[in-house]
Amino acid sequence: MRIEIEKLKKAYQGVMVLDIERMTIKTGKITAIVGPNGAGKSTLLNLIGNLIQKDEGRILYNGDEKVPEKDLTLVFQEPYLIASTVKKNIAYPMKLRKFSKEAIEARIRELAEELNLEALLNKKANQLSLGEVQKVALARALSFKPELLLLDEPCASIDPYTTSEIEKILRKMNHSGGTTMIMVTHNLAQARRLADEVILLKKGKLVECCGSEQFFTHPDNEETKKFVEGELLI
Repeated sequence: MRIEIEKLKKAYQGVMVLDIERMTIKTGKITAIVGPNGAGKSTLLNLIGNLIQKDEGRILYNGDEKVPEKDLTLVFQEPYLIASTVKKNIAYPMKLRKFSKEAIEARIRELAEELNLEALLNKKANQLSLGEVQKVALARALSFKPELLLLDEPCASIDPYTTSEIEKILRKMNHSGGTTMIMVTHNLAQARRLADEVILLKKGKLVECCGSEQFFTHPDNEETKKFVEGELLI
């Protein structure tokens, strides 16, 4: 899914937190949104996901302003699972979309195998570790094969092994299914491992949007170079 942003603005209590003149997120790519605290990263993601309303501007989804709610989903740093089993959590989006029972069962088996969730399928959500919760949330989000997957710091609170598992399935879903993925992350190493494109925001403004290799090796903007080298952007 191609995302085009035009003259997008969002303010809270009179303070402008996001002001982007123009930006394009390419179809079928993994795009990382990075930047210092308060840059507007999560605000941008929430606007694209239609969780909050913009003040001005347009967000186009494959050229249309209508939000394709049935074709997108979000995974948060601290996801909410329904008070039931892992299996029912994964099945929930597919039931809403009227998948057949057979298709639901097959997809649950597939995702459980890929994310090592087989032993947890009948376990209650409130009995899971943080890493297990995040994997279940990801399995639920990927269950109906969305065109657009939005991720807000999905690996921030989990261990390196689980992070590796999640990154592996994200790459697989992107490469095999062509899912467009937009991920907010503070982890530049993760952005470098996963992303095809990288967006740098600072104080709500777009600093740079380019391919990952260019971003990390020869960016156009001097502030991008400083950010990659670990300097504080003020």
